[in-house]
Amino acid sequence: MATLEEIIRDIAFRMAKKSVIARQSKRERLVDQYADKRAALKKAGDFEGLQQLPRNSNPVRLRNRCAITGRSKGYLRKFGLSRIKFRELAREGKVPGVRKSSW
Repeated sequence: MATLEEIIRDIAFRMAKKSVIARQSKRERLVDQYADKRAALKKAGDFEGLQQLPRNSNPVRLRNRCAITGRSKGYLRKFGLSRIKFRELAREGKVPGVRKSSW
């Protein structure tokens, strides 16, 4: 049985840095803020105007991240979680429609 300290250390090890998560949320806000302007400039073919927009307002710069830990690698789109958190939650029966397979 793992102690509480070991569990906390394990969770902290798998979490992304707070600065990385904050940077991602800032990018998401910029993408939402400039989405209409970006679409209008693209439709008009004004590529010089597009260059004047902030780089982080481009949706290509967004990265899929786990909703719980912020981990970017091993991300499962269907569930919005990293493979590690998905496995833990599925084992506990907290992901609807998913159960451990056995044969």
